[in-house]
Amino acid sequence: MAGRIPTAFIDDLLSRADIVDLINRRLPLKKAGKDYQACCPFHDEKTPSFTVSRDKQFYHCFGCGAHGSAIGFLMEYDNMSFVEAVEELAQQAGLEVPREGGGKAGPDCRPLYETLEQAARFYAGQLRTHPQAGRAIDYLKARGLSGEIANDFGIGYAPPGWDNLMRHLGGDPQGLKQLREAGMTSESDGRCYDRFRDRIMFPIRDHRGRTIGFGGRVLDDTKPKYLNSPETPVFHKGRELYGLHETHKALRRIKRLLVVEGYMDVVALAQFGIRYAVATLGTATTPDHLARLFRTAPEIIFCFDGDRAGRDAGWKALDTSLPLMREGREVRFLFLPEGEDPDSLVRQEGTAAFEKRIDDAMPLSRFLFEKLAEQVDMDSLDGRARLAELARPLLARLPPGVFRDMMYAHLGELVGLDPKHLSSKTTGGNKRVLSRPGRSGLQPMTPVRLAIALLLQHPELARTPGLPTEWKGLEAPGIDLLKELLETLQANPAISRGALFEHWRDRKEGRYLGKLAAMDLPANGQDAEFRDALLRLQAQFREQETEQLLEKARQSTISKEEKQRLNQLFREQADNDIKKAPDLE
Repeated sequence: MAGRIPTAFIDDLLSRADIVDLINRRLPLKKAGKDYQACCPFHDEKTPSFTVSRDKQFYHCFGCGAHGSAIGFLMEYDNMSFVEAVEELAQQAGLEVPREGGGKAGPDCRPLYETLEQAARFYAGQLRTHPQAGRAIDYLKARGLSGEIANDFGIGYAPPGWDNLMRHLGGDPQGLKQLREAGMTSESDGRCYDRFRDRIMFPIRDHRGRTIGFGGRVLDDTKPKYLNSPETPVFHKGRELYGLHETHKALRRIKRLLVVEGYMDVVALAQFGIRYAVATLGTATTPDHLARLFRTAPEIIFCFDGDRAGRDAGWKALDTSLPLMREGREVRFLFLPEGEDPDSLVRQEGTAAFEKRIDDAMPLSRFLFEKLAEQVDMDSLDGRARLAELARPLLARLPPGVFRDMMYAHLGELVGLDPKHLSSKTTGGNKRVLSRPGRSGLQPMTPVRLAIALLLQHPELARTPGLPTEWKGLEAPGIDLLKELLETLQANPAISRGALFEHWRDRKEGRYLGKLAAMDLPANGQDAEFRDALLRLQAQFREQETEQLLEKARQSTISKEEKQRLNQLFREQADNDIKKAPDLE
């Protein structure tokens, strides 16, 4: 298994990348002073508030707060994972991604991608030219699909016969080897043959538009009705979603995603203008699926049949969603009339009526509590107590935050108890290092926040000689972050600002660092401001130490060394008071 990507490589990679060029290829930027601007791609706005700094190798939106490095932009804009974004930048820079422990990023999968892309082109061509493709075309027309939609999704046809694709692409041992590794052939009794035969073919594409597998639907009663590619080095059913790439092509800003169960559901909905539907690939929704979905849109709607099996599948999706329900995310459930699927229903009632169903989909909270309430007698004390016991382990899986607090509050209303009796941890849990920003910026501007902001915007301050150090003993929010930031900059004096932010990517402090990095600070005198902020923190530490020693003296005997330290602190305080006293002469 490949090891972790070294931090030093990521730092070096970001120092080579030009974030302005990277973003400008996807979003036209305009020069604005020393920086660049555009309307933010992550929220709707008419006046540009999205700023990109070549000097800082950093982007920030003053409207929605989105910020980050080149890696962060690829993750948010191109829907890449962290590793995928690193690999994309490395490829552009002509570098190979190393792994700690001497491993590499993995085998070279480019031949497999090329083989699968050639197969997709072959199937698309067969739909147009093969003598028996008329059955497939008639089927697609009967389902109401246009040639344009079929082309958008790359729909093709695998003709009857045992070796059509093998003869087209596997004319030599290497070609046959690539087809086998790509999951395009099967073997039985030592005989090799095409996996897909006489089926309508749906290419499965990854976030970059590369063909990674196929789904094939029969045109008769042959079983299985749908056949998927097997797991390969480039195709993992538990991670990929059919139609997500096509959604990105059709919509620049994706506000919600509808998760359905089949290829034809996705394609039929697209035919009716609903271009935000995706499908899992014959598996239940996994945490990897949800992570990819939430990287794309803040709202996810699961669509299932309204029968018992559909509701059971919905409950599994709910269970998988709970640990990922952070603030700003929403999950809802749409249960269709029994016997209907999205394909049949949208053709029957039209786009507006179907989208009304989506708008009215059941929130996760309602589904959870209604499902549990079905199992108890809500008119009795025993039943309500049972509801609390059923709900508590589920709510405990929610991440700390407002949503979890509200879920406990609602449970309290249902069972008639104060929420604090249901959970001792209903207040969010995560201790914030920095206060929530108000309309006028981060308030108040405490010494620790000022010191962090100055370091982020002027990393060279970390190398200032003779900086105060006693403040590091202060017990206060933000001190550990300030120490870590200062030590990181002192150990890596050449680190770029973009690379610096990657050190806090997956930590709760990351978003606050982004806001501080974008603050307006005085253009001059940063050295004096930084030193003064540290001196004020040092004074706070001495006050704290004095109080702690006095409290100890009140409760017990203190040592000789502690008495000497307390006297020293008193003398320093007296000296400072004299210096601050006004001159009355």
